[in-house]
Amino acid sequence: MSETSELLGRLAALPDDELVAVLRAAVAARPGLGAVAAALAQAEFGHAETGGPVTLDTNVIEADVVPVASEQVGGSIPVPPVPSGLPGTAAPTPTGGYSTSGVPTFDAVRDKVEQRFGTARGMDELDRQTPAGRSVDEQWEARETAARERLDRIRKSMQGNDSGDS
Repeated sequence: MSETSELLGRLAALPDDELVAVLRAAVAARPGLGAVAAALAQAEFGHAETGGPVTLDTNVIEADVVPVASEQVGGSIPVPPVPSGLPGTAAPTPTGGYSTSGVPTFDAVRDKVEQRFGTARGMDELDRQTPAGRSVDEQWEARETAARERLDRIRKSMQGNDSGDS
C-alpha cells in the first residue's frame, strides 16, 4: 500500500470536525489555497451547504451580452462564447503571445526581454553621446589611468623591498 492511499484511508476514518481541523492546518500557510480555507471555515461553523459536489460547467452561458457600464453610450458589448475544452475537441491555438488560459508564451516573453535589452543598450549609447555622458566617460578613464599608475608604483616598491632584503 502506498503512502498516499494509506494517508487517504486515515483521513477518511477521521470524524468531520477533526478532518476540518487537519485540513485547515494543512492550507493555513498556502495563499493559493485561500478558497479552500474559506470553505473549511464555513464548514467548521456549520454554514456550509450540504448539496452535491461542486463542478465547473463552462458550457452554460446565461447571457450573450454584458451591459455597458456607462448609461450615456447605451447598448451592449457582445461576449464571445467561452471554449468548453471538452474531450475530443482540438485545443485552441495561442494567439497574440498568450495561451488560451492567458499565460504568456515563451516566444512572447523572449521577444519582450530582447526588446527591453535592445532599448537599454540604445539608451546607453545615446547617453554616451551627450556632453554629460562624455564627461562621465572621461572621468572613468582618468580614474582607470590613475589606478594603473598607482598599482605600477606599488608593484615597483614591492620589488625594491624584496631585492633589498636578500
